[in-house]
Amino acid sequence: MEKKKIYLETTLFNHYFDVRTPNYHDDTKELFKACAEGIFEPYTSKYVIDELKKAPLEKYNKMFELTELYNIEVLDSSDEADDLARRYISEGALPKRSLTDAKHIAAASVNELDTIVSLNFRHIVREKTIKLTNEINTSLGYKIVEINSPKEALDYEKNRRSCLR
Repeated sequence: MEKKKIYLETTLFNHYFDVRTPNYHDDTKELFKACAEGIFEPYTSKYVIDELKKAPLEKYNKMFELTELYNIEVLDSSDEADDLARRYISEGALPKRSLTDAKHIAAASVNELDTIVSLNFRHIVREKTIKLTNEINTSLGYKIVEINSPKEALDYEKNRRSCLR
């Protein structure tokens, strides 16, 4: 069975350690555990690392260590992803002030990943963003990329695995 290639967006690195929102924290830890168990093939990007660097050094170090602990491949930024992100903005898929969020979606798209996993419900995990970014991707020859919360990604994978038995 082929593993889903998932993009771990910045919010997951924060919620891994943030116990103030127990459901998000627990779902995020379960997702990282699934990555460690080989259920998913995890990726993140230089865009995420740049955002994490804005945290205090001790917190940044803890969050960055997750990439090594869970064998998360860090994708480089690219002109292609930057151009696609600007296209998402210019076509209204995300607000102008959300260029970094657009870069996360673009990085997953240009690197042919299957799913973006995020807890950013304001700009990323929302119907308008999903619909418009996938319309743009399709028109430009990129594949459709799912956008899910950790819980959705885990539930989908559990259902998929049970159907294959």
